[in-house]
Amino acid sequence: MRIIIHGVGAIGGVVGAALALSGQEVLGIARGRMLDAIRDKGIALISVNGRQETSFPCVAHPSEIDFRPDDIVLLCVKGQDSVAALEALRAAGLRDQALFCCQNGVVNERVALRYFPNVHGVTVMLPGTYIEPGEVITHGAPCYGMFETGRVPGGTDAADLALKEALERANIACFPSEAVMESKYGKLLLNLGNTVDALLPQGAEQAPFTKRLVAEAETVLRAAGIVWRDVGMGDPRRNEFMRVVPLEGAARAGSSTRQSLARGAGSVETDYLNGEIALLGRLHGVPAPLNARMAVLAAELVAEGKGAGGMSTKELEAALAV
Repeated sequence: MRIIIHGVGAIGGVVGAALALSGQEVLGIARGRMLDAIRDKGIALISVNGRQETSFPCVAHPSEIDFRPDDIVLLCVKGQDSVAALEALRAAGLRDQALFCCQNGVVNERVALRYFPNVHGVTVMLPGTYIEPGEVITHGAPCYGMFETGRVPGGTDAADLALKEALERANIACFPSEAVMESKYGKLLLNLGNTVDALLPQGAEQAPFTKRLVAEAETVLRAAGIVWRDVGMGDPRRNEFMRVVPLEGAARAGSSTRQSLARGAGSVETDYLNGEIALLGRLHGVPAPLNARMAVLAAELVAEGKGAGGMSTKELEAALAV
């Protein structure tokens, strides 16, 4: 079995490096400076186990791959890049192989089902960082991360078990689930604070804003009849398998949205996080002005080419006075 990772960033990079270090066959699909770095010198994984250097083959586009029947594809791109990635995979010859959406948000699986029949959701709990090309960091311990997987719309199959075995060999806990989307909606609630983290300076008090966003979102999810499960610190598996720990010389870089801005990625995934709550609210007649406003603020931030941390708490409070 070969594991193909489409999107070698914070999540894809940690997973790919961990799999390679455990002696498993990995093929990456990357772009830009990360692609160049991996081809030139490999990739470094920084974790509780120190700095470990490894490498795996990497291509720039799915068209460079001869797909095998037993390939497993991990889709690790941001939600705004999913359609282009899925179209490229289909054009390159991917058909019935298992496709795992290792992404934030809850829309990627439904989009993927338009293209492929064998789609799996993955709830990713992995405190990963990617700022410097060729280097990824995870602050997870004792495991690097904790994944929950399952077929969409429900159930599990042999691919979930195969991925579980592969990930656990690579020090990533994995739990197949009959209802993976329930945990993905739980993760969505956690991710509603990503843009708050990106807007405010590091060290600023984020909780008052995030709590309001989550409370609004829970009202929307209830109105939509959507069930979710807590995957935050209320999940007892977190303490056993994946705590967030400090690493000497490797400070956490914040949320994935903050990291996107720090890298100058040119886009953020807020439309698929806070924007998802705004969408559900509009569909079900429940106002969600705070989450809708966060999506607008993130879009303005990207359009203006600004970096992270440029808004004070007073300015954010005023911006959310809707």
